[in-house]
Amino acid sequence: MLSEITHRWGLTADGPPQHTPGSLLLPVLWRGQRAMLKIALNPEELPGFDLMAWWNGDGAARVFARQGQALLLERAQDAQALTQLSRTGQDDAACRILCAVVAQLHAPRDQPPAGLTPLAVWFQGLEAAARQHAGVLRSAHATACELLAAPQDVGCLHGDIHHGNVLDFGARGWLAIDPKGLVGERGFDYANLFCNPDLATAGDAQRFNRRVDLVTEAAGLQRQRLLQWILAWAGLSFAWHAE
Repeated sequence: MLSEITHRWGLTADGPPQHTPGSLLLPVLWRGQRAMLKIALNPEELPGFDLMAWWNGDGAARVFARQGQALLLERAQDAQALTQLSRTGQDDAACRILCAVVAQLHAPRDQPPAGLTPLAVWFQGLEAAARQHAGVLRSAHATACELLAAPQDVGCLHGDIHHGNVLDFGARGWLAIDPKGLVGERGFDYANLFCNPDLATAGDAQRFNRRVDLVTEAAGLQRQRLLQWILAWAGLSFAWHAE
């Protein structure tokens, strides 16, 4: 498929291919522009493709072409910029950038794509983990059930916002890549940034509290509800790792 797509779209490889759990990535040149070819190896990637096309470059990388499991995107100038900001004493700035990008992605738009995954489906793996491991996972599962039973501000969600998925695109600014294509309460989209970019940063209690203050203010979220989403997401993340 890779050679077929590169020939069809007139792409020239501009670096080695990279594999992720769900896709194949290839830096390319397309019509004189730097671009990234992404080929989905897992059907779960496809709702994210639909969402990228729907955002149309507003808050997210621009889609140049799409066909089936293949997506051609504009390529970032610096894929490590936010991680470096956070690790060099500028974590506040990184958090504000992440919040600003999420706000762009959540801005009202007409006719959202069909086929997005509901958050209730996304969280299904947490129940079994809570039964098996008990402890704080039971609290995480109970909290997730409470949140999912009465969602607020429902809309299209990126589903995986963190320092490695919001990149520096130069003149185009900070843009998101690699959405999961979810639908649910907007507060969920802020939870994962609290687990990144590394354990040393995310696990520091003072830094955690500072981030909570920054995100609640920047995103206009209720502090307690944000903390609930962080607990629920951390439980789900553990459940996936345990599997």
